[in-house]
Amino acid sequence: MSPLKPPVARRVAIVAGARVPFARSDGPYATASNQDMLTAVLDALVERQGLQGPGVVGEFVAGAVLKHSRDFNLARETVLGSKLDPRTPAYDIQQACGTGLQAVIAAANKIALGQTESAIAGGADTASDAPLGVNDDLRRILLEARRAKSVGARLKALARIRPAHLVPDIPRNAEPRTGLSMGEHAAVTARAWGVTREDQDELAATSHQRLAAAYERGFFRELVVPFRGLARDQNLRPDSTAGKLAALKPVFGLKDPDPTMTAGNSTPLTDGAAVVLLASQEWAEARGLEVLAYLTAYETAAVDFVQGDVVQGEDGLLMAPAYAVPRMLERAGLGMDDFDLVEIHEAFASQVLATLAAWEKQGLAPVDRARLNVTGSSLATGHPFAATGARIVATLAKLLAERDGPGRGLISVCAAGGQGVTAILERP
Repeated sequence: MSPLKPPVARRVAIVAGARVPFARSDGPYATASNQDMLTAVLDALVERQGLQGPGVVGEFVAGAVLKHSRDFNLARETVLGSKLDPRTPAYDIQQACGTGLQAVIAAANKIALGQTESAIAGGADTASDAPLGVNDDLRRILLEARRAKSVGARLKALARIRPAHLVPDIPRNAEPRTGLSMGEHAAVTARAWGVTREDQDELAATSHQRLAAAYERGFFRELVVPFRGLARDQNLRPDSTAGKLAALKPVFGLKDPDPTMTAGNSTPLTDGAAVVLLASQEWAEARGLEVLAYLTAYETAAVDFVQGDVVQGEDGLLMAPAYAVPRMLERAGLGMDDFDLVEIHEAFASQVLATLAAWEKQGLAPVDRARLNVTGSSLATGHPFAATGARIVATLAKLLAERDGPGRGLISVCAAGGQGVTAILERP
């Protein structure tokens, strides 16, 4: 028997994307589940791209960060409730805020290796419908009662239940290893890198202004699907200015002598979903679908934000892209000047500015701000954790497709747990 020949990696095309307008938590989507939102964007993509029918899409990959037990098979259940062929395989993936981009990468790898011709990838998250866990002490008592061998033993266990046991465990935006919220971690990094309040507010205002301009020119017409009364991202403030943001009080790093991080230069809790259609070039051509761009490289990294050099900023919670991007560029033989567009997820304005400074410290050329997040980013759109990566991929792919000639774009996403996911998109 002859050994199988190793597959030759193929180019992976970004064909289309869809997302709902992102909403502030406890707002218009307060009663929408992850599956509701993910189904809405999947159905829109299927209808717009003509993906109905058996075997049209090879696989669906998606995830959520805040998941109920009912979401244990979220991607597959979404397929079964959507207009996509129910025979389409699906699986969940999760890497905190990097989930959406990591889902795209997972799907792209199978296409590149010839294991499938097409796939849809993305994610959804709702901070409104966050799961409430049973008090852990109560859980232990209930498990003990279940294991009891007699009625008496069961009643004895249940008799230990007290009113305090009925208080649920509410999800916290905090790192288990440190107990600090992401905002408090970002405040430490902002101080370490000397990021000023003025620069943060300017970056945040620019994000809102550019997102508003993109909506006005119709850029999102093919990307955003109206949902539950929203047609635009609810967090968008078109009239934002650095001067208006300067009036807001700090909310993170309040123990510092001069805290700089406010609700205006930080991303709010958000609900939303986004997906991307990927395929081989041959599949797209056979169906008459335009290729927006190609996913050509990706890299992940992690930092030791628990025991590492956090105070000096080198191992800040959200600084992993500072290491992933230089590695990816070295492998690809590229420099920062080779990119026409740069998309950095804006968890916080301070994190974006610290990342830019860290790249320069590692020898990369400064990023031209005119090329950075040109249609706004998470500070303006909001940030449904698992949806952000897919939102950025679809946005950047369309931006590249709008250009008169070839173009190249960089994606950088920081994530909880001290992780980062980065990628390169190109249009030849």
